Amino acid sequence: MIVSHRHRFIFFAVPRTASHAIRAALRPHLGADDWEQETLTSHRRLPVPRLARIRHGHITLRQAQASLPEDVWRRYIKFAIVRNPFDRFVSLCAFLNRDNPVYPGNEMFFRKDAMRREAFRRHMLMRPQVELLADRAGRVGMDFLGRYETLRESFAEACRLAGLPEVELSRVNASVHAPYRACYDKSLEEAVTCFYRRDFDLLGYPARLRP
Repeated sequence: MIVSHRHRFIFFAVPRTASHAIRAALRPHLGADDWEQETLTSHRRLPVPRLARIRHGHITLRQAQASLPEDVWRRYIKFAIVRNPFDRFVSLCAFLNRDNPVYPGNEMFFRKDAMRREAFRRHMLMRPQVELLADRAGRVGMDFLGRYETLRESFAEACRLAGLPEVELSRVNASVHAPYRACYDKSLEEAVTCFYRRDFDLLGYPARLRP
């Protein structure tokens, strides 16, 4: 998460949606009193004890709303990037197995195992995107919701809304995998569709791989 007092925006970092590239692009434009929480590489924490104790940067809308000053929450533009759940799940599995020497060549086994194991399904990175972005009424509470599929255009629009110059995005922390449609069989497609049902429903992605 980034909270910029200089530009009056809040960026919600959804895992595996180019959040590290976006952070890197935004940082040169942040003021000395702006806030960021990101613990994978920089160990930055927000100066808000309740949020700092979360110990990672993927803070939910409800956590932020309950902890940030009311005037900040009300007046600042809130934005995030979302991604097709089928594509995001493949990226997540590749990222979480990036140091696993037996993952290459056995990707389908590990993807299916991820869907079967409760501990894996509960992993912070695996959470449905709407769990991070929805308010108590179940509505997505962003002022602007960009899409990974049109990342550069979406990020340019977010910058425009925040009064920032258009910033070039670099490739950061990307995972390596085949095109996501080639990474599924029928049973895995059904499992991912079920697990991420609310993402498909609320974010407008088709809950099927092919027409």
